[in-house]
Amino acid sequence: MKTMTCKQLGGACDVEFHANSFEEMAEMSKNHGTEMFKAGDVDHLKAMSEMKTLMQTPGAMQKWFDEKRKAFDEMPDEN
Repeated sequence: MKTMTCKQLGGACDVEFHANSFEEMAEMSKNHGTEMFKAGDVDHLKAMSEMKTLMQTPGAMQKWFDEKRKAFDEMPDEN
């Protein structure tokens, strides 16, 4: 099990996600982002806007995703 915050995953807050795989972590982050979008949270909307801009550059989103996966993989497992 590993822990990452919303901010570590490109978001805007310190909410923690706990997961055994990066895919699980990414899904939790995505669900949190959806909740924040529906709530109209300004800080999260800004982070989402930055992500949308990133996605317009070929290869940039995959590079970002790979960097986040690497950060997850390099974290020690929690006991």
